Amino acid sequence: MAFADLADGQMRRVEGLGEHGVVVCRVGGQLFAVDDNCTHRDARLSEGRLRHHTLTCPLHGAQFDVRTGEAKGPPAPCPVTTWTITES
Repeated sequence: MAFADLADGQMRRVEGLGEHGVVVCRVGGQLFAVDDNCTHRDARLSEGRLRHHTLTCPLHGAQFDVRTGEAKGPPAPCPVTTWTITES
């Protein structure tokens, strides 16, 4: 899959990967990918907000670091799964 057209600060949902799909984010010229499902409640993170390396869930505001998947505090109880991306 090519993500060359994904501008810095943008994200895109990718179907067919993982149980819930994956959201790919471009931040600082780098690509990051995490599961597109909040660990707090079932909500698509791709419908949330991306600010720098922080992806915020649209449902209850849980935040995740797209570099590591780390939950940045409540209400998310655990991190999201991260995926490795290579651009060709």
